[in-house]
Amino acid sequence: MTTSKDASMTASSPPSLTAEQTARQRWIGVLSRTSRADLLPFEAALRDVDYQVIRAPEIGMALVRGRMGGTGAAFNLGEMTVTRCVLRLADGRTGYSYLAGRDKTHAELAALVDAHLQGPQQAHWLAELIEPLAQAQAERRSRENAETAATKVDFFTLVRGEN
Repeated sequence: MTTSKDASMTASSPPSLTAEQTARQRWIGVLSRTSRADLLPFEAALRDVDYQVIRAPEIGMALVRGRMGGTGAAFNLGEMTVTRCVLRLADGRTGYSYLAGRDKTHAELAALVDAHLQGPQQAHWLAELIEPLAQAQAERRSRENAETAATKVDFFTLVRGEN
């Protein structure tokens, strides 16, 4: 049964995003798919700034929803562990991170990257950190897709022309 609230939510299109919001969505997505090992080489540079932890890294649970076939009705698939962190640099930039898993150091480093990317050295951080990570993730996804495609079996029905 669809309520009027549901209908109004589906009838309206999502608000359009600015270029800055789209760029931030991209780098936060890249950061969410990294590992702590990817960020450790940059730890000293990331922490070389005064910052205040607004929400210390904390571990919690998030409900994961799925759709049958990607388009069917939504259902609750289960829960997963997430770690989140919020911090603010001395100049007021606020960094956020939400990561799958239970790694508090990783969450703090990802929030620091988000905060740094909002500042004057954005081009540096994009070129040195985000772009190489995004490229490595794309290559890994391509390899995994190729491996999966190699195991694909196409089933078909052969119709005989007998009467």
